[in-house]
Amino acid sequence: MSKWALLLSAGVLALAAPAAAQDLRGSAANTPPEADNESPNSADIVVTATRRSERLSNVPIAVSAFGQAALQNSGATDIRQMTQIAPSLLVSSTGSEANASARVRGIGTVGDNPGLESSVAVFIDGIYRSRTGSGLNDMGEIERIEVLRGPQGTLSGRNSSAGAISIYTKVPEFKFGGFAEATYGNFDAVRLSGALTGPLVKDLVAFRLDGVYSKRDGYLHDVVNKTDYNDRDRYFVRGQLLFTVTPDLGIRLIADYTHRNEKCCGAVYMDTREKLDPTPGKPGDFAINPAGNRITAILRSMGGVLPSEGAPYNRQIAQTPGRAYTNLTTDYGLSARVRWNLGATQLTSLTAYREYKSAGAGDIDYGNVDIAYRPDDGNAYRQFHTFSHESRFSGTILGDRLDWLVGGYYAHEKLRVADNLRFGTQYGAFAACRMVATINPAAALRDPTRPGCLSAAGRAVLTPAVGSQIIGGIDRLSTLNDRGSTLDLYDQTSNNWALFTHNIYKLTKTLSFTLGARYTRESKSLKAAFNNNNTVCPAQQAALGPLLVSTNATLQSLAGGIVTLTCTGNSTAALTGVPFADKFKEGQLTGTAVLSWKPAESTLFYASYARGYKAGGYNLDRSDLSTTVFATPRPASVTNLRFDPETVNAFEIGAKYSARHITANMALYRSEFTNFQLNTFNGTSYIVQNIGGCSSALNGADRDNSSATGACTGSVGKGVVTQGVELELGFYPTSNFTVNLGYTLADAKYQRDLVGSKAGEPLNAALFLLPGSQMSNAPRNTVTSAVTWTPPIGSNGMTGLFYVDGRMTSDYNTGSDLFVEKLQDGFVTMNARIGVRGPDEKWAVELWAQNLLDTDYQQVAFNLPFQGAGSRSQVQAFGAPSFAVGNAMFGSFLAEPRTYGLTVRTRF
Repeated sequence: MSKWALLLSAGVLALAAPAAAQDLRGSAANTPPEADNESPNSADIVVTATRRSERLSNVPIAVSAFGQAALQNSGATDIRQMTQIAPSLLVSSTGSEANASARVRGIGTVGDNPGLESSVAVFIDGIYRSRTGSGLNDMGEIERIEVLRGPQGTLSGRNSSAGAISIYTKVPEFKFGGFAEATYGNFDAVRLSGALTGPLVKDLVAFRLDGVYSKRDGYLHDVVNKTDYNDRDRYFVRGQLLFTVTPDLGIRLIADYTHRNEKCCGAVYMDTREKLDPTPGKPGDFAINPAGNRITAILRSMGGVLPSEGAPYNRQIAQTPGRAYTNLTTDYGLSARVRWNLGATQLTSLTAYREYKSAGAGDIDYGNVDIAYRPDDGNAYRQFHTFSHESRFSGTILGDRLDWLVGGYYAHEKLRVADNLRFGTQYGAFAACRMVATINPAAALRDPTRPGCLSAAGRAVLTPAVGSQIIGGIDRLSTLNDRGSTLDLYDQTSNNWALFTHNIYKLTKTLSFTLGARYTRESKSLKAAFNNNNTVCPAQQAALGPLLVSTNATLQSLAGGIVTLTCTGNSTAALTGVPFADKFKEGQLTGTAVLSWKPAESTLFYASYARGYKAGGYNLDRSDLSTTVFATPRPASVTNLRFDPETVNAFEIGAKYSARHITANMALYRSEFTNFQLNTFNGTSYIVQNIGGCSSALNGADRDNSSATGACTGSVGKGVVTQGVELELGFYPTSNFTVNLGYTLADAKYQRDLVGSKAGEPLNAALFLLPGSQMSNAPRNTVTSAVTWTPPIGSNGMTGLFYVDGRMTSDYNTGSDLFVEKLQDGFVTMNARIGVRGPDEKWAVELWAQNLLDTDYQQVAFNLPFQGAGSRSQVQAFGAPSFAVGNAMFGSFLAEPRTYGLTVRTRF
């Protein structure tokens, strides 16, 4: 990536973005009043990262803060777009925006599985959002966003192991005002937003009402259903009341509602080539099959259309006719924030109730051959009901030498996941053709219109070769069409309570010591019930049973392939009517210690240690309940769904400097994760394992092609380590010209000798690339930069706006299993905005562009469901006979192309 460094050094000073100063004055129910110590730099904004109002330069933790101006200039309307200006942050979404994942310093949780909470917590006005996807909403007008790096938990309600994103919205004011904004852009995009605020009762009650409406065509076109995917059709409304009961008692009430009805998210074919092992016995080589991929040949023989094959960025897709579903997402809640000054003590209380529901109907094979789908019958969704309460007491004692805070937190969440995954109407023929092609790739032997996909020649040739029992198993695949789950339910109840304290003691005028602690108690219970009409799976297992334990490796492999194809991922028929229930409790003591030194008003040095924790839970996916896994019988037990808590030990050394024309922040960090919670999609189901490192050598058993070898006989410790450096620089030569630069080096790697849990179970064979490798979605080098210039125009108070920002990202892998097909090369994205603003910004007209260079890149690549098996990585590592052929096909969720438009705004 040296070429990127050269390009950056030549152009970096042309880019930057300021964090605008914030006015945080207000009642006791507002964000706390502005700190007394004034900074000579207007970009040194007041933040509440430590639950106290402090200048950013005085906070001894790694935190980035972005004010309203920075967010507005960059065009950020949700946390995903913040990635452009926050170098340590990466937010991506996959099969649904409800599945979004946030990462800080290379660490995060893959969001497809609702049983896993994020390692990076999201808070909106102090209220915890239990899944990152619930923060991917238009949020109205924002006061500021703070990105905290490292474990959190001694300062507020919910703990997190990797970081936190805190979003603060605009509060009601006792002066009448508001704004209105209209935007029109390409893809026929329309966005209308506005707010109104003012007094209801003078000096006693103020209100604020925010609203956003957004509609846009999709940027992926379905050539079969003649419709667009990844569109926008949403609205958002938030109402607030602010009561200043007395000068010392304030109450802020917030109610919000979000409605989205969109086709999300389409995926393109990224890699459809079939890879071969040209030199059996010498792993490391591979070749592309000149005859093409037998899976694409099968699809085309069944009417398949692959419009993006070889050209994924033409943004054309083909879904099964009639399966181009829209899905409704609703997200709403109420919260109350009370701030009460009781003499020298301040009480802060936050109480909230939220509901979130997101439908999940879709054509999950992402092609027009009907292989698998979730019907739009109301039986595919995830739904959360969450109640939370937090109370904090804080104050100063000992002549203001001890700044203390104690608090408590309680949360109760009910989560329901409903699933109706079914094989499609063409699955039987497709599966049979795939098995026939596995035995012999000759196209003349296949005929998808005949039983078992066998032509007359194929039946004559293959029956003697593999036996009538195998052929009978293949024939039976035709009975699978349109079978599967009618309604599988997972009901999870979580209760979380915690006590925490965070105390800052001033040893001298310049030297302070911070000590924080937290005890968290988590309990979860799960009930599951299944309704599935796929009776073929048990029948297949019974019919092929003798071959599953055969001494003939070839026949055993073929029989196992048939059973796995029909059973893994869509076979809870044997579990229908069988009740499943489980529960557990766990507790963890975590904390932090910080030593900070401020030798001058402009300079701060600090060193810190923190221990973080994220609770264990359940993998809400049927795969771990399967009674057969790779032809090895295993009892179906709900305990198979459990995964363990994730813990981290984090170390950091930092320095901050703030003067009139410059700010500079630097942090050196190292975080060691034990039992890291990893979620991986293998093409048929979700694998959830805790990743740990074994103290004794596994001698390569964690890198082999077996899920049964590599158990740890020693102790299990850290499995993931992220370390590196962060730099943030701001230059402010004049009042109307600012430059900000950011750089993050994230050496986020798996350790060697990996195992799959604290008990030391072997690592799943699909994860053989992990030991010693850089983590997925963790670019090693990231640079952000931007420039803002607001020159005066004439003498009547008008100003211009010239803004551009950039993000350079080195290459990284987008898949949890690190298969080479999922690699994303390094890239650069830019946003730009120019405009004219009236006196005091009473009005503005702005032209803008996001992804100005129209850079093509992907968010996440994945194994296309059921469409082949074996990556190039497996062919190269294992070769014949295990992976003489790798014909798995890969899809990708692409990032947005260039968008541009015109915005007009008025404030009053």
